[in-house]
Amino acid sequence: MCFSLDNGARMGEIDGFAFPNESLDEPREVEMKLYEYQAMELFARSGIPTPFSRVASSPEEARQLTAEVGKKVVIKAQVHMGGRGKAGGVKLAETPDEAEKAAEAILGMQIKGLTVHKVLVAEAIDIKNEIYLSVTIDRVSKRPIVMASAAGGVEIEQIAAETPEKIIKYIVDPIAGLRSFEARKVTAQLFENQKAVGKAANLLVNLYHLFINGDCSLVEINPLVLDADGNVIAADGKVDIDDNALYRQPELLKYREAIDEDPNEVRARELGLNYVSLDGDIGCIVNGAGLAMATVDWIQLFGGSPANFLDLGGSSSVAKMVRALDIILGNPKVKTVLVNILAGITRCDDIANGILEARKQIQSDKPIVLRLAGTNEEAAQALLEGTDIQITPSMREGVQTAVEIAKSK
Repeated sequence: MCFSLDNGARMGEIDGFAFPNESLDEPREVEMKLYEYQAMELFARSGIPTPFSRVASSPEEARQLTAEVGKKVVIKAQVHMGGRGKAGGVKLAETPDEAEKAAEAILGMQIKGLTVHKVLVAEAIDIKNEIYLSVTIDRVSKRPIVMASAAGGVEIEQIAAETPEKIIKYIVDPIAGLRSFEARKVTAQLFENQKAVGKAANLLVNLYHLFINGDCSLVEINPLVLDADGNVIAADGKVDIDDNALYRQPELLKYREAIDEDPNEVRARELGLNYVSLDGDIGCIVNGAGLAMATVDWIQLFGGSPANFLDLGGSSSVAKMVRALDIILGNPKVKTVLVNILAGITRCDDIANGILEARKQIQSDKPIVLRLAGTNEEAAQALLEGTDIQITPSMREGVQTAVEIAKSK
């Protein structure tokens, strides 16, 4: 697995608050989320039993695939969001004609703000029992954890909130891995039939191997079903892959689809920037993930609303600063930009030159508030003298100024 680790940054203090005063480029705790049809492909390749399922982008394709199955199917919206059934994004179809109509109704619909562009056509299963099963990382023990529940088929959050005693948790030794007898300990609590216990245990071992070998942050089957013939089948799947490990998972990059991602996040990723979109109106450019999070918190503390998280990292360049401002100033929600730099490896004069170059290249009159401290601070202030950039002496004043400007617009 690839984990996000503390880089041991030295701690400083300003305005009574402690935070890193120097940060190297840190990996981000973000994931590449797969659609259900992609997860099912990975399951099948990993030896996990799945029903016949194929993805369709049109009602005609759904009709053809249903004809191939030759029996009842389920038409399922493909979006990175739960609650599809309640939103009308899951429909049964007895015939190819019904499948075509169901796909026509689902394709293009909005589910919690996401547009459905594809549907999964999956063989319907005669379900006798439904189970929840997953492998993820336990943040307390810092080890893989198997989570399971006999109350499958519903949101695990609902189970955890209402009946937490129904959730089985098994911490896995990452050196030894999940062994067969350990898997049976888990599945024996889920099924009464011993054949089903054995089949589910083998499936769980394969699921764990996929989790480890795929550098996943989550692999989930909900529901894992026992059908009328005694088969144990993954009827639905969810896979999240650690972005930090994609450099060693090139075969999984084909699953990345930007259609449901925030376009600014996609562009920032292509430009090598650590960026996450938020819902506010104060754009943030900060060096170091810890300081960036503290900046977002302070904006909210003083009554403002951050438009994004953007970590420049521990190094600096004019080009990087221009790219960052281009993304943020292009966001119509942004009313002002707060640049908060505590420079160690980063050079303040590079930041200043980047802002000046961005002013030349980008047509925008949105105000920029700048807080600079550290390497080449005086040189940066000299470069910006006489400009409309508002330089503040402290982080607190920088945040307060940005919030006041945003509220006044």
